[in-house]
Amino acid sequence: MNYPFRQVLTLTWLLICIWPAVAIGKMPVFVSVLPQQYFVEQIGGAYVDVQVMVLPGASPTTYEPKARQMAAIAKAKIYFSIGVPFETVWLKRIVASNKSLRMVPMDRGIQKMAMASHHTHGETEQPGGEQTRLHDDGDAMHHGSLDPHIWLSPPLVILQARTVLAALQEMDPDNASVYEGNFQRFIVQVMELDQELRRLLEPHRGKRFMVFHPAWGYFADTYHLEQIPVELEGKAPKPAQLKALITQARNQHIAVLFLQPQVSSKIARQVAKEIGAQVAWADPLALDWMGNLRNVAGKFRQAME
Repeated sequence: MNYPFRQVLTLTWLLICIWPAVAIGKMPVFVSVLPQQYFVEQIGGAYVDVQVMVLPGASPTTYEPKARQMAAIAKAKIYFSIGVPFETVWLKRIVASNKSLRMVPMDRGIQKMAMASHHTHGETEQPGGEQTRLHDDGDAMHHGSLDPHIWLSPPLVILQARTVLAALQEMDPDNASVYEGNFQRFIVQVMELDQELRRLLEPHRGKRFMVFHPAWGYFADTYHLEQIPVELEGKAPKPAQLKALITQARNQHIAVLFLQPQVSSKIARQVAKEIGAQVAWADPLALDWMGNLRNVAGKFRQAME
């Protein structure tokens, strides 16, 4: 009568003993933002342990890593960067903390655009390929850095996925075929999502939407939309600028204003009220990358109808 019970206990004990070994056997990987975690996990599957640097609700602009994160990085094999602002200071320190860490830019080979500005009338190409925006008064203006939000365009995600695949296969050649299979399945899903979003948004080609922080430029460019940001050079607009923005939004019949959890929404809500636009949440840093893009596209279509 007791033998089956003892057998269960023995099996349970073996699983408890084995599980840490399995977890330890995974390749420890770090990424900067949550969507990157989604991509690496899709390709790495059960063979990677992915940790994200910028925690949910935090801003990639001002983030400072926690002590426990820096301790964990000392054991990591790969760090996938993406070009978000906090990396400018912290990547050097991260590399210094782990000399054997493989630093892989996930934005490798991707030409980035300048951050959008509602005071933009033109765009010039500077020596070295960096783009610059022009104010109404004609002065050149850099919005701090080029737009890092390349994960919000499915075609660009395919390029990022190839970079992830190559890095994982190089670091773990024994499981190269597994990574390849996962990559192929993921790419099919991304292409299907891209086609779905094109069918959904094609009837609204050329339409404009408003955001507080201009995170959706690549999404807008991919699906032939235009984002109009409230934010100017990373800051809330001054009263005169805000008045001009409201007039612009009314003239352009902006129907929806997207807010994101990482930034203040007070001024954006004021603008939405003034122009009679719907307010919707759109998190550019959501972990559920596919579900998030479908959700944002659905909200846009709903506001346009």
